[in-house]
Amino acid sequence: MDLNQTPLHDLCISAGGRMVPFAGWDMPVQFSGLVTEHKAVRTDTGMFDISHMGVLRIEGANPKDALQKLVPSDLHRIGPGQACYTVLLNEQGGIIDDLIVYDLGPSFSSKNHETLLVVINAACAETDTVWIRQHLEEADLQVLDEKKNGVLLALQGPKAIALLERLSRDDLSELPRFGHRTLKIDGLNAPVFTARTGYTGEDGVELLLNAEDGRKLWTQLIEEGVTPCGLGARDTLRLEAAMHLYGQDMNAETTPFDAGLGWLVHLEMPANFVGRQALEKAAEHGPSKRLVGLKLEGRSIARHDYPVIHEGASVGVVTSGSWSPTLEEPIALAFLPQALAKLGTEISVEIRGQLKPATVVRRPFYRRS
Repeated sequence: MDLNQTPLHDLCISAGGRMVPFAGWDMPVQFSGLVTEHKAVRTDTGMFDISHMGVLRIEGANPKDALQKLVPSDLHRIGPGQACYTVLLNEQGGIIDDLIVYDLGPSFSSKNHETLLVVINAACAETDTVWIRQHLEEADLQVLDEKKNGVLLALQGPKAIALLERLSRDDLSELPRFGHRTLKIDGLNAPVFTARTGYTGEDGVELLLNAEDGRKLWTQLIEEGVTPCGLGARDTLRLEAAMHLYGQDMNAETTPFDAGLGWLVHLEMPANFVGRQALEKAAEHGPSKRLVGLKLEGRSIARHDYPVIHEGASVGVVTSGSWSPTLEEPIALAFLPQALAKLGTEISVEIRGQLKPATVVRRPFYRRS
C-alpha cells in the first residue's frame, strides 16, 4: 500500500530520519536516537513533524452549539484565543477519538459567523471528518480541511518559547497554556497559527504552516540546533506525562470515566450530546475499571496488551509501557478493577511467561517544574 508523505518527508530523511509506516503515513520513528531525542525535549528543544494529523475548520453561525452535540465538555467555557482538550463519543459513551478545539473567534468572511479549529488524530482523521460532517450538516456549517497539504510542527522543550520569541521578535510570556494566536516569523511568507499545546509534558507550541513556510522553518530550526525527534521519543515523552494514546489507552469501548478523563465530562451543563445518557448512568454507578500508572521492578518493560496478574488471576491489561529515559525505570499504564486501583497496590505483569512485580503509582510519572 502506498503511504502518504508529509511536506517534510525528504527533509526528515536528510536529517537522518528512520522512516516507518504509521496510520497510513511514512513517518520518522527516530533520528539521532530515542533517548537522545527524549532528553533534548526534557532539557532543551526538540521538534516533531506531526503533519500526519488532521486539522478541520468549522465555520458558520454558532459552531460551538453544533459541535457541542458531539462532545461532553462545555465548549462555551473557552473564548477566542483559547482552546480545550475533549473527546468525541458514541451513543454508548465510548471514546471515538480525542481532539483539541480552538476558538478562532469571529470569521473574516461574515460578521455573524464564528470559526473553530479542530485537531484530530491521523488514524481517525477520515472517520472523524465523516462523523463531524454528518452531525453538523443540519446546522449549515462548513467543515473544511484546514491543513490541506500543509505542515503541522511541534516545537517542544523548556527553551522552545525563548527560541520562538527570538525568531518572531515577539513576546509570548502572556500566551497561556492552550492559548493560541498568529505570529510573524522572520523569513516566512505567511503568519503562523501558534498554539501553546503539545504532547510531551514540556512547554512548547504547535505550529500550522503552509508547505513552503513549513519547509523553511524546519531548515531554520535545524540550523538553530533544534533536535529533530521521531515517533519513538514522542511516545516515551507522552507516557512519562501520562498522556493518553488513542487506540491503546482508550478506544470506542472505553468511557472517559474508565480512562481517568472524567474531568472532561460536564454533566452539569444543560446541553445534550451523543453518549450523555450512557455517561449519566456510568456516573451514577461509577466505573468498574480504572486506568492507573505502574512502576515495574528491574528492567523488564511491560508492553501493550500484557496481562496484569493479582493473586494468581488475570485482573487487567497493560495499555502502554516503556522504559522511562527521565526516571531510568520501566513505567506503564494499565486498566485495573476499581478495587485494585489504589496507590501502592502490588501486582505483577506477565512478560514473556514470567511474572514481574509492579506497583500502582500516582500519575503523571513526570511533571515539569
